[in-house]
Amino acid sequence: MKPAILAPISDSSLLTAEKANLRVVAMGGGTGLSTLLRGLKHYVQSPSSTQSECDVYPCLISHLAAVVTVSDDGGSSGRLRKDFNMLAPGDLRNCMVALSEDEHLIARLFSHRFRSGAGLEGHSFGNLFVAALSEMTGDFAQAIRLAAEILATRGHIYPATTANVSLSARMDDGEIVEGETNITASKKRIVELSMEPADAAPMPETLDAIEHADLITIGPGSLFTSIITNLLVRGIPEALANARGLRIYVCNLMTQANESLNLTASEHIERIYEHAGRPIFDYALVNTGVVSEETRARYAAEGADVIQPDVERIEALGIRCITGNFAAEGDVLRHASDRVAAQVLSLALDAPKR
Repeated sequence: MKPAILAPISDSSLLTAEKANLRVVAMGGGTGLSTLLRGLKHYVQSPSSTQSECDVYPCLISHLAAVVTVSDDGGSSGRLRKDFNMLAPGDLRNCMVALSEDEHLIARLFSHRFRSGAGLEGHSFGNLFVAALSEMTGDFAQAIRLAAEILATRGHIYPATTANVSLSARMDDGEIVEGETNITASKKRIVELSMEPADAAPMPETLDAIEHADLITIGPGSLFTSIITNLLVRGIPEALANARGLRIYVCNLMTQANESLNLTASEHIERIYEHAGRPIFDYALVNTGVVSEETRARYAAEGADVIQPDVERIEALGIRCITGNFAAEGDVLRHASDRVAAQVLSLALDAPKR
C-alpha cells in the first residue's frame, strides 16, 4: 500500500495536483539513492495506473531516471568486475529493486547471498542476474535496460558512465589511496577524489535526462564515493550547471568515517562544489528532526554523528535551505522516503519555469 503524504507537506500543491508531467532525475549511489527512489516511484505515471490510484496518490512523474555510481570494487561487485571485466552492478541492483513493481518479492530474491558453493559463496543473486545479461548482450547498459524491463521498474536506470572506472583519493597527509574499497577503509580524511580514466564519458541518455528534467536530486549517499563520484564523469557537472530543472541536494543525516567526519551540511556542499567546479544546487534539504540518544550512541561507536544544519552558511552559498524532520529511525537511520519525496516534488511543482 502506498504511504500517505505526511505533515508538514499535507497542505502543499501535491494534494491539489491531480496529474503533472514532471521529468525527474535522481543521482547518487548506495542505500541513499535507493531509499529516495522508493518514495519517488509511487508518484510515477504508468500505463497500468488507474484514476483511482491517482486520486489516492497524485500521478505527478511522467519520467523518472536514476543516475547511479559504478565504481565499487569490493564484495560481490568487485569479484564480478574482475571475473567478467564488467561495471559494478551492486548499486544498480539496489535501484532496480527499489523501483520494481513487486519490491517485496524481488528484494528478497535479488538480495539473497549464496552461503555456500564454489565460486558462488558471497555473491548476491541480483548481481549474478545482471552479470548474466551483460555476458549475453555484450553491453552492460543494454543489460541494465533489459533487467529493468524484466522487473517492470517504474523508472529508467543509467550507470553514471559505461567506462571501467577506478577511484583514487588524496588523503589529508598527502597519501594517495587507490580503489573505492581501500578509500572507504582508510582511517585518513579524504581531501580530493579523482577518477581513472579522467575523461570517462556519461551515457547520452543521462545528459538528455538532465537537460529535460524538471527536478534533479543529488544525494543522499556517501559524500565522496556515492555523490562526488558521479560529478567526476565528463560533462555531468556542466549539464547540471546548465539544467533548467530545479536542482536539490538531499543532505545526509549522519557524518561518515573518512568521507565526511565533522563536516557540517554547508561543508558537504562546499566539497561537492570543489569537485564539480561550479555551483549546481538551487535548494538543500537538511534534516533538523531530533535523532534519539540511543541511535546517536550506536553511530558514535563508528565515529559518526548528526550532521549540523548550518542554515545561514548554506544560504550564503546562494542556496535555499529547506529544513524539517526527514529521518526515519530503525535498526539503522535512513531518510523517510515518503517525506523526502513529497517535499522535493512539492518544491518542483511550485518552482517557476526557467
